Amino acid sequence: MIRSELIQKIAAENPELSTKDIERLVNCFFDAITTQLADGGRVELRGFGAFSTRERKARIGRNPRTGESVHVPAKRVPYFKPGKEMRERLNV
Repeated sequence: MIRSELIQKIAAENPELSTKDIERLVNCFFDAITTQLADGGRVELRGFGAFSTRERKARIGRNPRTGESVHVPAKRVPYFKPGKEMRERLNV
């Protein structure tokens, strides 16, 4: 499911809300999660899961076309851990 499909699904289930309001709400939701992660925080949604970041160390990679060694800098990457309820629903 992509963002526009999510907005359409929410709009179909809530006809009293305008599509623009739903789009604004979805954008605010994702922006809040992104901002919290960028600040080094964590976002936990009970029953759904938790978003956090993980550190990746700097390393030497290879360019697949040329085989040349390339320095890959250290970075933070997003990580999602599904909650117990979600795992149970997926494995029914």
